[in-house]
Amino acid sequence: MQRNSLSVLLGLLFVAYSAVGSLAGDYNYISQDDLQKRLQAKDAVILLDICPVEQYARGHIPGSIETNAFPAKTEEEKALLDAKLPTINASNDDVVIVCPRGGGGARNTFDFYASKGVDRKRLLILEKGMDNWPYEKDAK
Repeated sequence: MQRNSLSVLLGLLFVAYSAVGSLAGDYNYISQDDLQKRLQAKDAVILLDICPVEQYARGHIPGSIETNAFPAKTEEEKALLDAKLPTINASNDDVVIVCPRGGGGARNTFDFYASKGVDRKRLLILEKGMDNWPYEKDAK
């Protein structure tokens, strides 16, 4: 009887761990090199830049959509993201989220759009973010 109870407990723990893992870390990433290859091949992607105004002005990936929604936590920042939802929904292209370092702000943005019904498979976070983008940049 004890062995059976232990098996049930371990099974429940596994299910709980799997559920939490899928909610808190199931993100898609794209490397800087892979994004650059897609851009050079003229693959259709939506580049959604959430960097602060000053950083976007200093340099951004050509073709990026400026949102200035970093770190995508407040209602005001989420409203900036929400304003781009029609553009995202009008397309089936992948959405590459560009933030300063590819961390929390990008994950917040990913979660926001996923909660609005954007297919998680379309959402990609640029690894290492804009701070480490080694390729061509546009500036304002």
